[in-house]
Amino acid sequence: MENREAYKKKIEAKLDEWKAEADKLKAKAKQKQIDAETDYKHEIEAIRKKREELKAKLKKLEEAGEGAWEDLKQGIEKSSGELKKSLDSAIKKFS
Repeated sequence: MENREAYKKKIEAKLDEWKAEADKLKAKAKQKQIDAETDYKHEIEAIRKKREELKAKLKKLEEAGEGAWEDLKQGIEKSSGELKKSLDSAIKKFS
């Protein structure tokens, strides 16, 4: 049969061990949060760039002559699809 002091030390050792494990989990969670924030910023920046590219193409469309707008339309459709895909992916990833 264990005596009270030995039992107390055993439980204190377990508490210290569990605290260390909890501290490891906290550090992992913090790192994941930092990683997620970095990923989020990269995704938002990529979406912003694609949006700006699409706006520039749209401006060219406004300035294009009647014969050139069909060619520009294809580029706009492609850029529009890429932007939508990136946006949908980011929404899914971060929701």
